[in-house]
Amino acid sequence: MMNKTRKKLWKPVSDVVGRTLSSTSRRFETYNSNTSSQSHFINSLSSSSQLQNLNLCLPHCFSQNLIFSGKNFCSESAEKVNNSACWNCNAVPKAAPFLFCESCRSVQPLHHSLDYFQIYGLDKNYEIQDENLERKYKDWQKKLHPDLVHSKSQREREYAAEQSARVIEAYRTLTNPLSRAIYILKLEGIDVNEEETVSDPELLSEIMEIREAVEDAADSKALNEILSPVQEKLIQWSMSFANAFRNQKFDEALNCIRRMTYYDRVNKEIMKKL
Repeated sequence: MMNKTRKKLWKPVSDVVGRTLSSTSRRFETYNSNTSSQSHFINSLSSSSQLQNLNLCLPHCFSQNLIFSGKNFCSESAEKVNNSACWNCNAVPKAAPFLFCESCRSVQPLHHSLDYFQIYGLDKNYEIQDENLERKYKDWQKKLHPDLVHSKSQREREYAAEQSARVIEAYRTLTNPLSRAIYILKLEGIDVNEEETVSDPELLSEIMEIREAVEDAADSKALNEILSPVQEKLIQWSMSFANAFRNQKFDEALNCIRRMTYYDRVNKEIMKKL
């Protein structure tokens, strides 16, 4: 085995979770400057035949950076938000969540009291069974994407930038088992220490050996042979998390998250080479 001291065994959860959500003004600025790339991202989803198979209950290799904001866990009443009238025509929403007014076709202001599960009409469960999540995501973007309101008021353009960004953020979070686990614990008020490591020598040795094998892999066939057991481990720890969360064994759930982080990281490293 190669010298272990040369291997960096730990990557913090913050690497997996990604950067903190930008401020409203910065986010709007980003959308205005990158609308073409956003449109390409949305359109490309329709041709992704593997997305639905990988994104829901089992761990997968979703490679986009994941974003969290402290505002996600605001305690404002969701019921109050859902009963709010349209800012533009005063129409009362017929269904929740109220992100878009069907009467006047206006994008509504962002309310952080709506959690990601509510945005997609899902029960707050770790194990997602809704096969229509991708369709719902694209339906929201057809209504909320900033490109669609470029000729409207500055106010509504800002609403669209905020709502579209949050819909994307929610989709990426819910379709990644690790980020979904972190998010659902935060909704329960359980703090996730994103810098905490695992001191299990067996796990650390295994991760190092996987990384060595990835470096030495000659072709995609060899990489896929390494990838398969890594994804099996992700499935195993995802199922363990689901069981712990269901039984409110939050210490066990946190341990599962820490282990999922290691396997998720090497999973992404392999996928980058394929």
